[in-house]
Amino acid sequence: MRRALRIVLPAALLAALIGLWQLAAAEGWIAEFLNLEPFLVPSPAEVGDALWNNRSLLWENTWVTLREIVIGIALGVLSGLALAVAMRFSRLLRDAVYPLAVASQAIPIVVIAPILVIWFNYGIWPKVIVVALAVFFPLTVATLEGLRSVDPEAVKMMRTLDASRWAIFRRVEAPTALPFTFTGARVAVAVAPIVALFAELAGSNAGLMLLITQANNSFREDLVFAAAAILAVIGVLLVGLTALAQRLVVTWR
Repeated sequence: MRRALRIVLPAALLAALIGLWQLAAAEGWIAEFLNLEPFLVPSPAEVGDALWNNRSLLWENTWVTLREIVIGIALGVLSGLALAVAMRFSRLLRDAVYPLAVASQAIPIVVIAPILVIWFNYGIWPKVIVVALAVFFPLTVATLEGLRSVDPEAVKMMRTLDASRWAIFRRVEAPTALPFTFTGARVAVAVAPIVALFAELAGSNAGLMLLITQANNSFREDLVFAAAAILAVIGVLLVGLTALAQRLVVTWR
């Protein structure tokens, strides 16, 4: 029952909000309140029509943005895990690199993205690198925190059994850190679509941000909302897949 409610309640709330939106847009209440022309405030039905009538255009640009997000997440996860493990094994590396990793987060994406566009042109790689940088930091910090939260008594017991450093890491430290890693991953994948859009805004020849900009300039707000709905679905799917992976991997929690 509890699991069913976790699905039914958000779905019911979403349906109610969409219903209110449809009523307010159809009656012109939103446009009147915002002092806008009615065509600038599309209803959910009009957004649905835009999704269907422009499905080819939306899919082409969604595929571009989705590739940037997925490849960027993969690179960010792999590099974040590798650096966290390396810093766990080497205190000297941790003291040297960790402050720089923290300082790198103070550099805004709107500054990094245009530079990468100049270096790598308008292709996929500037966006991939920006997404990877956004994913890299929370995953590294969460994993390192998990590796440092190991029960000292468990490590002592492993040492009394003459376990090697690698065995301690594999049997004690890594299982302890995995829940922390997935927590950081959920935060990272949730912001990845937003970061990808910021990167596309700096310069791109395809993608959902380019489509949103062109639609907005043409006063096609129904198409803007359709692209936003696709981004919301991508974000929910990424977080859901991460939570599913955690349940499959961290079976003891």
